[in-house]
Amino acid sequence: MRAPVAPITITRIEAGEVNPAEDILVTEEPLEIRLGHGPLDDRREFRLSVTMRTPGHDEELALGFLYTEGLIASPDEVLRVAYCENVKPEERGNVVRAELRPDIELDPARWQRNFYTTSSCGVCGKSSIEAVHAQCPRSIRPWGDIDAEVITALPDRMRAAQTVFRHTGGIHAAALFDREGRLLLLREDVGRHNAVDKVIGAALNAQLPTETSMLLVSGRTGFELVQKCVVAGIPLMAAVGAPSSLAVQLARDSGLSLVGFLRGDRFNIYAGGE
Repeated sequence: MRAPVAPITITRIEAGEVNPAEDILVTEEPLEIRLGHGPLDDRREFRLSVTMRTPGHDEELALGFLYTEGLIASPDEVLRVAYCENVKPEERGNVVRAELRPDIELDPARWQRNFYTTSSCGVCGKSSIEAVHAQCPRSIRPWGDIDAEVITALPDRMRAAQTVFRHTGGIHAAALFDREGRLLLLREDVGRHNAVDKVIGAALNAQLPTETSMLLVSGRTGFELVQKCVVAGIPLMAAVGAPSSLAVQLARDSGLSLVGFLRGDRFNIYAGGE
């Protein structure tokens, strides 16, 4: 297992003085996700994606990625996720393979189109939102009243559990809470999308009720993060930063309650504030 942090020697300048110092950086390395598919006696491999991530909880990241991108309809479609051993030495620990059930048909062309359509890059917002709804026909159970006292307590609880952030100051986090604001899961990653996928993958493994939970993310809220919440059935998403216009549109169209600029005792409600 590769470490999520790396030591480094730096030059520190303070009050005009120049001194060498030891520091800790968050690790950023590529993770390649491969798929094993076909009959058990004739398995084939499909190289799906490469993402830059912080090592740790890679199996959860792969499972959450497959699920939130609509590439599997249920975690039951995956037999297991494991590191690939038959790789180059420099790739060891950076390649995982998800084994699909033999009865799951793989159409690489359809999967590639899925990535393009849902990326909201080069595709109009209407097409992107329609693609999310097509892959996730179920509706979100409305969150209901937003309790200000519960919501404003979440950032401090998330920050207190961020061990890597405490040492590096350079990593994103995603945390899943229940309705009373109790922390259920937290994952950190250099990529905010990866942190969300890790949390959702962990929730799938633990069979946690995402339909009655809320997700808090560090940083801003883009379309892809809202998409992942919608697919996972999470009814409320909060962020310490701002949402994008397309993220708000998707949240409103999907029945997701969306909170932004959650700082101190204030926050904005962009969707679901009725």
